[in-house]
Order: sequence, then C-alpha cells, then structure tokens
Amino acid sequence: MRGGVWGASRGVCVGRKVPLGLRLPCQPLAERAEQSRGAAWRTPTAPGSGLAAHLGTVAAAEEEATRESRRRPRAGKCSRTSGGSPRALWTVLTWNLSTGMLMSMGPSCQNCTATLRTQNSQSTGNALKRISGLKVPSAPGPLMRDPSSQRPGSSSFLTFTTDLHSTRVQGRSWLELDEASQKAYIMHLLDRLEVINREQRLKVARAILYLAQGTFGECDTEADILHWSRYNSFLLYQMGTFTAFLELLHMETDNSQACSSALRKPAISLADSTELRVLLSVMYLMVENIRLERETDPSGWRAARETFRTELSFPVHSEEPFVLLLFSMITKFCSGLAPHFPMKKVLLLLWKVVLFTLGGFEILQALKIQKRAEFGLPPLAEDSIQVVRSMRAASPPSYTLDLGESQMAPQSSKQRGRRGRKQLLTKQDSLDIYNERDLFKNEEPPPEEEEEPGEAENTLDGELDLLERGPLVPPRPSQTPTTERVTFPKGLPWAPKVRQKDIEHFLEISRNKFIGFTLGQDTDTLVGLPRPIHESVKTLKQHKYISISDVQIKNEEELEKCPMSLGEEEVQQTPCEILYQAMLYNLPQYMIALLKILLAAAPTSKAKTDSINILADVLPEEMPITVLQSMKLGIDVNRHKEIIVKSVSAVLLLLLKHFKLNHIYQFEYVSQHLVFANCIPLILKFFNQNILSYITAKNSISVLDYPSCTIHDLPDLTAESLEAGDNNQFCWRNLFSCINLLRLLNKLTKWKHSRTMMLVVFKSAPILKRALKVKQAMLQLYVLKLLKIQTKYLGRQWRKSNMKTMSAIYQKVRHRMNDDWAYGNDIDARPWDFQAEECTLRANIEAFNSRRYDRPQDSEFAPVDNCLQSVLGQKLELPEDFYYSYELWLEREVFSQPICWEQLLQSH
Repeated sequence: MRGGVWGASRGVCVGRKVPLGLRLPCQPLAERAEQSRGAAWRTPTAPGSGLAAHLGTVAAAEEEATRESRRRPRAGKCSRTSGGSPRALWTVLTWNLSTGMLMSMGPSCQNCTATLRTQNSQSTGNALKRISGLKVPSAPGPLMRDPSSQRPGSSSFLTFTTDLHSTRVQGRSWLELDEASQKAYIMHLLDRLEVINREQRLKVARAILYLAQGTFGECDTEADILHWSRYNSFLLYQMGTFTAFLELLHMETDNSQACSSALRKPAISLADSTELRVLLSVMYLMVENIRLERETDPSGWRAARETFRTELSFPVHSEEPFVLLLFSMITKFCSGLAPHFPMKKVLLLLWKVVLFTLGGFEILQALKIQKRAEFGLPPLAEDSIQVVRSMRAASPPSYTLDLGESQMAPQSSKQRGRRGRKQLLTKQDSLDIYNERDLFKNEEPPPEEEEEPGEAENTLDGELDLLERGPLVPPRPSQTPTTERVTFPKGLPWAPKVRQKDIEHFLEISRNKFIGFTLGQDTDTLVGLPRPIHESVKTLKQHKYISISDVQIKNEEELEKCPMSLGEEEVQQTPCEILYQAMLYNLPQYMIALLKILLAAAPTSKAKTDSINILADVLPEEMPITVLQSMKLGIDVNRHKEIIVKSVSAVLLLLLKHFKLNHIYQFEYVSQHLVFANCIPLILKFFNQNILSYITAKNSISVLDYPSCTIHDLPDLTAESLEAGDNNQFCWRNLFSCINLLRLLNKLTKWKHSRTMMLVVFKSAPILKRALKVKQAMLQLYVLKLLKIQTKYLGRQWRKSNMKTMSAIYQKVRHRMNDDWAYGNDIDARPWDFQAEECTLRANIEAFNSRRYDRPQDSEFAPVDNCLQSVLGQKLELPEDFYYSYELWLEREVFSQPICWEQLLQSH
C-alpha cells in the first residue's frame, strides 16, 4: 500500500473488475487523459493549495458546527435566473426508493420514484456560493428536522460540486462538459474510489450517486433530471462503475467490524448503514435506468444493455451470480449476524435484478410461446394478459336492497332493463392494472369501519352486500360524447380447457357403467359405448390442453426408466437455469428468509422481541420529540413496510413463474419449501385485515417525491398537510402487493388437494370474500379462483348461502368442462392421503435434482468401450521416457514371461 491507494503504484486499477469488452488502462489518470483524450485539466498535486484548501476549511467548519448543534433548518429551493438555468441547491442526505406499480408493463419513468430527505444550513449555502458563484439567499426559518436525516457533513451535491471545481474546469458544469471530459472525470472518481480511507471513499461514492440521480442541481424540469439520470447511468456503466461498486459491496458485506459494532448497539439507526445505502442506491439506479428500453436508444446503449444483462445473469470470473450476493445479504440479516443491512434497498435491487435478467410478464409470455413450439404443442388459445386487461370488476346486485325496491315500486320490464343497463354502465369502472384508469379521481370513498376478524363468519353476506350495492364511490359524470357506444363482451372471457386426466376419468366412469370394465389410459377405444358418449369424448378432445409441465413430467419419467438408452439430457444454460443451479443448495434458507421479512413487514403482524428489525434503515439516531416529527416518522415507517412487501411478493412471483417455465420440478421444489415454511397461513394472515383500507392508504408525502422535490419549492410541512396526504385515492404499490400475494397463493395451491385443504382448515373463505370489496378485475379474478378450488370442500350449506359468489366465479374464472366444482361430486373431494401426496412429489423432486445436478465423477452407469478395434485404434499419450526404453519393457513384460496359451483359452 503506497500513497493511500490499492496497488503497486499510484493510479493502478487494482481490485476493480471491468465489464466485458472494456479494458481500462492501468496507468495514472493524468497520463490517460493526456494520451487518449487530451484533457486540459489535472488533479492539483498539493492537497492543501488553492480552492481545494479553502473548501476543505469550509467543510471542516461546517462539520464542527454540526456537532455543536443537532437541530438545523431544512432547505428549500435556492435559485436565481441570471443568464442561465436556476440551480436547486440541495443537500441529499437520505435517499428512499419508492418504485412504481408495474413490474414489466409500461416502462414509464414514473414507475421509479424516490424521496430525497433534505437538510441544509447557512454555512452550506455559503460554501455553495463560493463554489458555483450563485447568489444564495439566507436559509429559511427553522423547519422540522427530518427524523430520517441524521447524517451530518456534506451531501452528494456538495461533494460532487467541490470535487468538480477542484479540477481545472472552474466555471463549467457537468452538463457543459463534452463526453470525453465526462469520461475522464468519471475515471478520476473511480481512481479516488480505491483509496484506503473510508471517509474519502464515501465522499466519492456520494459524488457518483449525484451523477446517477441526474445532476438535479443543474436541471430545470423533472424530464431533464430523468434524462440525465439515464444518460449518466449508461456512461457510468461504460466506465466500469458497477463492477467497482460491486467490489465495494463485497467489502462492506464482509466487514466483520461493522457487524460486531451493530450487534453491540441496543438500537440500530440510519447511521449504521450509510455506506451500504449509498452503494445500493447507485447500483439500483444503474440497473433500473439501463433495464428500461426506449425506442430512441442508440445502438451503443442497446449493446451495453445486453452486455449488462449477461454480466448479471452469468457468473463472471468464476464467481457466483450477483443475485446470490443479495440473497446472502438477506440470509445474513435474518440470522442476526448483520442487523444493520438496509433490507429495503437490498430487496428492491434484488427485484430489479431478477426482473432484468429473467424478464417480466411479457417476456414470460413470449418464452412460453417459444417453448410450446419447441415441444410441438399447439399455440395458446389466448393471451392471459390481454384477457385480464379487458375484464371488468364484478358488482352483482344485492338481494335485500333490490327485492325491497321491487316490492315497493314495481316497474315494467322495459324500465327495469334501462335501469339495469344504467347501473351496469356506472359499475364498470375499476382499477385497471394495465391502462391505469383512475377510478377515484376527484372522489372520496365512503368511510367504513374496521371489522373484527372474529365476526367474519357472521358478516359474510353483509360484507358482500356492501360490494354489491353499487360502485365504491359515486359515479363520475360522463365526459365522453353521447354518440360513443359502449361495447360489451359476448360470452365467457376464457376458453375452456380439458386435461388428459379428465378424459381418462370420464371414460373410466362410462366404461364401468356401460361395459363393466376399464381399459386404463386408453382414450381411443370407444367400442360398446353409446353415441352420446362418443360425442362427449369428441368435444373433450377438441378442448384438450397439454401444458409444458405435462411434457416435462413425461420426459422426466422416461429418463428415470431408461437412463442408459436415452443417454444424458442436454440442459440449455439459460439465465433461469444458471440461477437455479446457484440457488439450489441454499434455496430453503433463502425462502425462509424472504418469508421472515414478509411476516415482519405485514401490517397485521405484532411486534415480538425475537422478530427481526426491518426498520434499521428508516429509524433516526434521535427519536422525534414533536407531534409533526412523529407523524412524519410514522408515514416513513408504513411506507417502508409497504415497499418491502411489494419487493418480496414480486421476487417470489417472478421466481415461481420462471422456474415453472424452465422445468416444473424446479417450480415444485421452490413451492414445497414455501409451503413447509408456512407461506399459505402467512398470506392469509396478511389478508385478514381491511384490504380496502390498506389499498387506499396514504403513506407518502408527495412534496418529497423525487425528482419533483429538487425542482419545486419545498412547502412547510404541517400536521394538517401530512394527515390530508396526497390527491391519490388509492395506492398502486399496495394493490400491486395484494395481487402478487394472491397469485402466489394460487400458484402454491393449484391442483394440490392437500394445500387446498390448508385453505379450508385456516378458514380462508371469509377472509378472501372480504377482499372482493376491492373493485379491481385482476384482484377479484384471483380471489374467485381461490374460492373456486375449495368450494367442493366447504359443503352444500356454504354454496347455498353464497350463490352470488358462485355466479361471479362462473362469469370470471376459466371452466373445466367436466369439473363439478359447484356440486362437490368430484372424486378428488373425497378423503385423501395428503401426506402421501406431498411425499410422492418430494421424491420426484429429489430424483430430478439428483439426476441433473448431483452427477458423480465416476458413475457406475458411465459408458464403456468394449470394441477391440476401437480400443486399439485410440491414440494414447505415452510418457517421454517410454520411447527410450520400450525394447527393455517388451523384453521384461512380454518375451521373458512364459505364456501357456491352452490354459489361458480354457480359463476364459
């Protein structure tokens, strides 16, 4: 170690991996800048000379003032317009991510928002005035100190501006530099990132964070900030910033001193994870900006995106994939070894990396079509995304209200038809996850009281009546022209499906009835059966659906029966396959860790002494002392939990869907570990609340959302403004989480009778029926699916008293042509050995994993060449000394040994 850098000489790039296709010259920055770009500036040699020394004095004085006084006023926007654009002078102290609603549909810039918690002082303004030459007015009056902003000292904006002007580019901003100068300056930052001093590395990381955030101090509009954030992210990646930060992340996760210090503290706060949060924020911004595709992207950006996806998907330099590092951080946090890890940022980054490397729902649909073509299966009858996009939320009329009105005021059939059509038109509006229609715009939902969980059984009909009396809010006045006609879909939304097992079961019953014996799995022989049975079998075969999972299970059975004749299976090394191989041996721990975090973040969970602390990266060092501070901290904590629930649900759903497409037994392996870790009762516990209140919660402060907070003036936050919240009457984040958890529950219980019985045992029917109060088509669809699979176990009385729900299931859920779900006559509804079913599935999974991933080196099934000509024709590599002594070897081993050929032939 010399000169405070890693390496044998000053400026050598040691310890930083370079992306594929990019070679960094291992020479000092000044020489690189002069040779390759002809830069006209260098880093000052004397650290205490000129402007740098002056700025260092100012920063030191500011830190000293911070230690003396903890309470400082917050900063609004300080700008002027004098021959250039106004510059927002902000001190970025804590960056809270708040991504948007959709995972893969609609790559909108609004899907990724952030909150900059700001804090400033008059000394900071004076320092900025000396740096940039702007006329900075004095700081406004004292405002509430942000409870999440406990980091004293400089900010990313101040660090970047100080460092940029310490070079020979005084008077020029980042936006005024050409691309060569920008690249040279990024290399200058990366070289300084490799010093031993921890504080110096943190300052450089903050400067890079300011670039990734879009250099908001030099932009006028939100669109400019988002544009420069995207541009800077590609530029940072091309210069090897991500790999440098990856090395720093490895160092921070392996820092035993920080872990032991956090374990000794009675309460962990934001100050314990400062470095980790800066690193994860930069990596998140780079992944999210590079992941989103635009039609106007240049070819260089498209190539960089594919290279970045490859680097994240496959192990580089014989290391583990990046996803495994994030999973290891999660397990380390849940085990209590690193309680200071910022789990919210880790989970958000994990979600985006999985989404980037594996793909979203649209990519899944394309992969499914491609894989069906490879297996020789017919194309899909419909696109599930398009079908759900066109569905409407169910709102059937209630019994008591309509019957009372009809008895008091009888109407003609024509009038009733008009009234029904008018009600239908007003009830069609719903929260649409795809086209983002705003149902609650300019409307206030009626107040509703919380219901006790114990009253669920007695209030089922009353709760559904609230759903069925009309729309959630009064209908909006129509703004469309009167000539526009509303088109109603005709028929059922889904095409019916029939499994091969259903046809075999139908023929088995028919043959036993008319012939007296069965033919096993033969579905072609119809001799002796009446003509209507022939027509029924023909109709069933017309709607027969063979899934990819059925083909994979059949192929796996053949490989188990004939391992020698079929040979070794060719496994395509896709990103999903690579991820499963890397996660295989620690996958149970990963699933348990995710469920632990989900349990801790659920709004219905109660705090326990032995539970993990997921609020380590949101709680300040000093607890709030005023009502306003307490309200703001409460909003931050609730928002923090909502983001964690969203991230965990999205990660689990993406993994399940991709593993199921890659191989069914990979999906079953993950599913079984989730079931063993009590995922089903956990999700039901999450929904055992007022879901409507959860979806309409207002746990956000719109004036602090990024990037608007860096452009507009920051108003005074009061208790009234925090209590009022924003204008949005629903929260896309919570709706997204609820839909993900419902889909996850459907994935775990579909065609699994033992797990369906778990839904019945835990009395999920009243919990799920309460969720129907949310009028969103996709959410209602998956609730009705869960109700449909357990109706046969709920009894006749339940079906009789819930005919409205049965009707909604018939209208919304796909039909199986010979499925008696509404009558309970299916053979699967009989008593079942559920433990044997899970054990059989587990045996098949273990056989699959053992055959594909636990192949020993010297297997007894290895092929042996027993052909004499083939063996003698092989070219063997003999040792060099054998060529000099082969005559002696022949004499000793062959000629001098007496051989009795007759005895040899008789013995063999």
